Amino acid sequence: MPETISAPDATAKSLPPVVDNDAWRTELDALRAREKAATRELDAIAAQRRRLPMVQLPDYTLTGVDGPISLVDIFDGRSQLITYHHMWSPGAEWQCGGCTGFTSQFTRLDFLNAYDARFVVVTQGEIGEALAYKEKVGNRMDWYSTADSPFGADVDAPPGGGFGVNVFLRDGDTVYRTWHTAGRGTEQLSHTFPLIDLLPWGRQESWQESPDGWPQSPPYSGWLDSPDIARLYGSTA
Repeated sequence: MPETISAPDATAKSLPPVVDNDAWRTELDALRAREKAATRELDAIAAQRRRLPMVQLPDYTLTGVDGPISLVDIFDGRSQLITYHHMWSPGAEWQCGGCTGFTSQFTRLDFLNAYDARFVVVTQGEIGEALAYKEKVGNRMDWYSTADSPFGADVDAPPGGGFGVNVFLRDGDTVYRTWHTAGRGTEQLSHTFPLIDLLPWGRQESWQESPDGWPQSPPYSGWLDSPDIARLYGSTA
């Protein structure tokens, strides 16, 4: 059985004010107006994203589980491709905890088939080391290495660089880059933060604006680290 990750102590913490149902409904309705406005803004952003121009790419060769593979073949016959660029430190026992945790969320990606799309991990790690780490932490995505290719560096994920997401479109044998984000821009792809942000105490990180008395801890202190992911989901879990 995997070791249980204990929840934070919920004692001696400030609580939201208690009101009657009508007062609660009034406050909820006011918040809902802002939530609806945010949804409409996200729709508008997505519409603008669909209208972005794109950049034609050369014919890169990466490495997959079966050896060298061209970028166009990573699409596996689909027209659209999303890549998550996993930070990598060669030879390290544990890779980036944020990347490891983020990519551990994606265990059932076949729904993308209906949208003519695919979502994979690309890393600067050597493919043997990368696949061993994938097994170690129980990752369920398909991994590719750009260690021997300029592809990663050319799409803002160089050796020793940070994480990021890129999106590509294929037209025949020609591949185009259509979108990129990094940092907190990747949160929209995650289900963890949206769930945590629904909670009364939220992420409980010190940088967030919260009422006086709310529990707050240093950034990242509540995140699962790579050893936690391996213990819960990995090959020896």
